[in-house]
Amino acid sequence: MNRVIAYIDGFNLYFGLRHKGWRKYYWLDLVTLSRQLLKPDQMLCGAHYFTTRIRDNGHNSQDMRRQGAYLEALGTLPELTLHFGHYLEKPRQCRKCGATWMDYEEKMTDVNIAVQLLADAFEDRFDTALLVSADSDLTTPVRQVLARFPHKRIVIAQPPGRQSIALTKAASGYFTVGEAKVRQSQLPPTVTRADGFVLQRPAYWK
Repeated sequence: MNRVIAYIDGFNLYFGLRHKGWRKYYWLDLVTLSRQLLKPDQMLCGAHYFTTRIRDNGHNSQDMRRQGAYLEALGTLPELTLHFGHYLEKPRQCRKCGATWMDYEEKMTDVNIAVQLLADAFEDRFDTALLVSADSDLTTPVRQVLARFPHKRIVIAQPPGRQSIALTKAASGYFTVGEAKVRQSQLPPTVTRADGFVLQRPAYWK
């Protein structure tokens, strides 16, 4: 069997779902989704999810609560490893009026994906890497891994509503994740943690 590890770019996937207006699919089982994307001769050996916890801006407490519940639900999936980046404070300026304010930019996801992908290739943990992203910043890591391990494959699973020509050209193959796969890969309405606490799908995501 062909060994597959999935690498899921959390924000790229989220913004793809949001672009399509698919809020009802945010309660997504990433292990089931990864398996849904495999071919018959492939088996999933693991999945990595890369994201960043939302920073409190004084107006997003509900968003933070929903994300927290989702991350805890994902934490109950034994095949899934979560990797966290961080937000970097960055000044912004309006080009028209010159007003300035502080904003936050998500950092480290690209680096974390690249490092994990390269480490798994060196350790020979996969035959095929399934990269769920359409972030062109990952083009160089994909090229470098394939140049050093020509017998391995990296397949791009572009999130709905997202596209990167550069990334797909660098990869061994690509496709776009369809609505049916996402719809069939939802977590149960309630998920129980190891300590018995029951997590519920946010009502806003129904």
